[in-house]
Amino acid sequence: MERLAKKSQLCQARKERVRNSIRGTRERPRLAVKRSLSHMIAQVIDDTQGRSLVQVTSQAKEFAQRAEGAKGKTALSRILGGMIAEKALAVGVKKVVFDRAGYLYHGRVKALADGAREKGLEF
Repeated sequence: MERLAKKSQLCQARKERVRNSIRGTRERPRLAVKRSLSHMIAQVIDDTQGRSLVQVTSQAKEFAQRAEGAKGKTALSRILGGMIAEKALAVGVKKVVFDRAGYLYHGRVKALADGAREKGLEF
C-alpha cells in the first residue's frame, strides 16, 4: 500500500510541475493527455476561457472504426494522435503546447505526440 501511495504522489508532483510551466492560450491551446491501463484521452484546451475545444478518446466508436486491424496500445495511440490533430486543424488550431500530465514522454504518450505531428499539428 505504501509503495502505491508513493508512486501516486510522485506522479501528482510531476503533473503539477509540468502544469506550472504550461498554459494554453487562444492562439496556442494545450494538448492534454490522460492515460489509463487500457485507454487514452486527448483534448485540446483553451485555459484562458477554461473550455475544451476538441476531445478524442479511445473508447469512441469513430476511433474503433479507424483503429480496426491495429495491434498494440502504442499503435492505437499513434492513431489517436492523428485523430486529435485532424479535429484540431478542423477548428483552426495549428499550434499547441503539449501537456503530458506527469507521464514520461515515452511509449504511448510519445506515440500520440508523433501521430499528431504526422497529421500536421505543431508543438
